[in-house]
Amino acid sequence: MSTKDYVEKDYYKVLGVPKDATAAEIKKTYRKLAREFHPDANKGDAKAEERFKDISEAYDVLSDEKRRKEYDEARSLFGSGGFRSGGPAGGNYNFDFGDLFSGSQGGGGGIGDVFGGLFNRGGTRQAQPRRGADVETEVTLSFEEAVDGATVPLRMTSQAPCRVCSGTGAKAGTTPRVCPTCVGAGTVSRGQGAFALSEPCRDCKGRGMLVDDPCTVCHGSGRASSARTMQVRIPAGVQDSQRIRLKGKGAQGERGGQPGDLYVTVHVDSHPVFGRKGDNLTVTVPVSFPEAALGGTIEVPTLGGPAVKLKLPPGSANGLTMRARGKGATRKDGTRGDLLVTVEVMVPRNVTGDALNALEHYREATASDDPRAALFKAAEGA
Repeated sequence: MSTKDYVEKDYYKVLGVPKDATAAEIKKTYRKLAREFHPDANKGDAKAEERFKDISEAYDVLSDEKRRKEYDEARSLFGSGGFRSGGPAGGNYNFDFGDLFSGSQGGGGGIGDVFGGLFNRGGTRQAQPRRGADVETEVTLSFEEAVDGATVPLRMTSQAPCRVCSGTGAKAGTTPRVCPTCVGAGTVSRGQGAFALSEPCRDCKGRGMLVDDPCTVCHGSGRASSARTMQVRIPAGVQDSQRIRLKGKGAQGERGGQPGDLYVTVHVDSHPVFGRKGDNLTVTVPVSFPEAALGGTIEVPTLGGPAVKLKLPPGSANGLTMRARGKGATRKDGTRGDLLVTVEVMVPRNVTGDALNALEHYREATASDDPRAALFKAAEGA
């Protein structure tokens, strides 16, 4: 990404958050927008796909404390399109920074390089290592896998050194030559008045080498798409739409730079019986009217384990929630949440024979107990 593109992109505006937004506010907004514009939810919509890419790019920068600080500093210093400083003879000088901010992705370079040669006029520096790009992917887990964790294969496609030319960018049988402008350093210093500024060499684009006969695969860039399959461990207790960062699992770096990170967005399938509330699982259990009225012991299914027995108190109302401790989702510390059991009182549709006679006797025995008396009394007093 060029300097101009970097400083002119308003990532806060892309996400629709203020510049002083907290990390939690940024995360919440990103998740909402990601769900809205995700390609899976907008199949064939090119605008939604482009919007999703912009949202992801903005979140990558603003969710990382270090990169957000560098970005804010860059916009503060160079947001006007150039750096102007009065020299000893007076006047303003406009410097073209080229692609100085490529290092803001991590590793070497970045804003620190802008001033690295400020007072080192006429000198050159070795080309800095460049961190590999971050890679985004998605994975869908079953409900059980999300609760207990799972190891899943992910096929990744990212930029890596070209295998044909081994990253040199030159055609087989030829070699790159040292750039005469920067003498292989990849950077040059330009003086203006009392100042000197170090910037990437325009002729070799910071590589330090020139390719006269480019590789037919990478066309002289030294980079090519590389596909690989990785076994990735998804931690237990992961939530639907959660974004997991796997450090160092992204694209390979250049010139010895560190690899980028891999970001995995997790989607979790629903379960026909169980639900989820944070670290707790939920289940609705039907009970008969006699069980609810008289109480008793009921069996409750658990996820991937034996059923548990819970004591149902007499007079249990519909919607009563009981708790089976330690039968929920696995937490980060290895402990488990609880299973929240909601009682659903089942009323029979057809009552005949002895059951009908018993209910008739029950109605007669409780005729004086009006369950709506308190309701009318409260209405009259209101």
